[in-house]
Amino acid sequence: MAPIGTSLPFSSKNAQSRLLTSHCRRNSLFCYSSSPSCSSAQFTPHLRNESEMESDQWQQRRNVVEILEERGLLESITSENLRSICSNPNLPPLKVYCGFDPTAESLHLGNLLGLIVLSWFLRCGHKVVALLGGATGRIGDPSGKSVERPELDYVTLNHNIAGISANIRQVLLSPDSSYLTSDIQILDNYYWWKDVKFLDFLRDVGRFARVGTMMSKESVKKRLENAEQGMSYAEFTYQLLQGYDFVHLFEKEGVTVQIGGSDQWGNITAGTDLIRRIIGKSSETEAAASLAHGLTFPLLLKSDGTKFGKSEEGAIWLSPSLLSPYKFYQYFFSVPDADVVRFLKILTFLTIEEIEELKTQMGNPGYAPNTAQRRLAEEVTRFVHGQEGLDEALKATEALRPGNADTKLDWKTIEGIAGDVPSCSLPYDQVLSISVLDLIVSSGLLESKSAARRMLKQGGLYLNNARVDSEAKKIEDDDIVDGKVLLLSAGKKNKMVVRIS
Repeated sequence: MAPIGTSLPFSSKNAQSRLLTSHCRRNSLFCYSSSPSCSSAQFTPHLRNESEMESDQWQQRRNVVEILEERGLLESITSENLRSICSNPNLPPLKVYCGFDPTAESLHLGNLLGLIVLSWFLRCGHKVVALLGGATGRIGDPSGKSVERPELDYVTLNHNIAGISANIRQVLLSPDSSYLTSDIQILDNYYWWKDVKFLDFLRDVGRFARVGTMMSKESVKKRLENAEQGMSYAEFTYQLLQGYDFVHLFEKEGVTVQIGGSDQWGNITAGTDLIRRIIGKSSETEAAASLAHGLTFPLLLKSDGTKFGKSEEGAIWLSPSLLSPYKFYQYFFSVPDADVVRFLKILTFLTIEEIEELKTQMGNPGYAPNTAQRRLAEEVTRFVHGQEGLDEALKATEALRPGNADTKLDWKTIEGIAGDVPSCSLPYDQVLSISVLDLIVSSGLLESKSAARRMLKQGGLYLNNARVDSEAKKIEDDDIVDGKVLLLSAGKKNKMVVRIS
């Protein structure tokens, strides 16, 4: 990687063609291509000929900006020109990027909108880049934060990068997707930042940044209002670092659009401003620099204005190792009626007509409660975890439904949900022939035998989803599923997996 001072020059001779071309770069850390040897592949500039421009694919390209606006996924755009550019059949597809800082080992629900908007660009025939902040993550984005982020050590940072990369591949490159792998790149900005020298950066980038503009950013103003907390110089320069990411991707990868949540507006406009100042400094390259655009989408909020993305247990993670597909599904199944239609629009790819039909059904007599929520949960779970993950969630949901004696339980199904409900281990001889009431107490499901009796009389006590009707019921050998586990339920939500040791 050459020093930053040698990477900035932008030849006016081929500026337009380079910006309108997708590249599979040799220096990309993560690069997916349909070519057998991605590491050495180079896509040469290709301008559409007349016959190609008349093809259905190009003539029928949908306007992604209008789609996002219709679904409530558009907050701001840096230029109205983006509306016409994105669906112009005479222009090649756009290349769009969204950044993800590796502050945790998994993306969470707050990051999901970024993946959904990227997916909408893909569905409208464009190309996308998911940028991991291996470099910028060492500083930490101050946007929306009242205190400085804790510093991450390199081991943790690399672990997080690997986890987030896996999330993105899981969602955008799943076997269920129909995208060409050459339409998607996953890059790490550490690759071009690792050799940058401080003096070169000040000379080649810093001199184009205006302190007054940087101070006016909302993320900076809010922090400076707190005299005690303030803002470190490292955090202050974050917008410049992210801005230069856009410069690099604009020049080297042909990326012309950056997207992000509404709290990223300052960082995004810092990038478009740098492109204009650095690359568009002559009349010959000014037109090329004007191709850089920014787009933001609203943050994910509930109808009461609170953040959507936290449960009682914590963040709603996209990684199945941190949150099972079952729990992920259940979270969306529990969305209030007041939010479900809006979430169907912003979190799924159902047509507006399908969503309006569900909305109409919700107001009709005889509407089965949670029908819309069930559709929301199914669509979002399939998008994040694939069909296999949705099948797992649906199977676990059926297995955990008290009174659903028609669903045959097996050891694998119960073990699959064991991480989502309390569990305990008891010796075989302490379980066999014991009364169900005594087992419920000894397992810790209920605190006393009298509480178990009350639950039984109310019809809310279940063994392996079959209702317990008698205090005399004892555990028999046939009750132990595959000789390994039992599932106890007290009411709809209070459950206990008993492993037999």
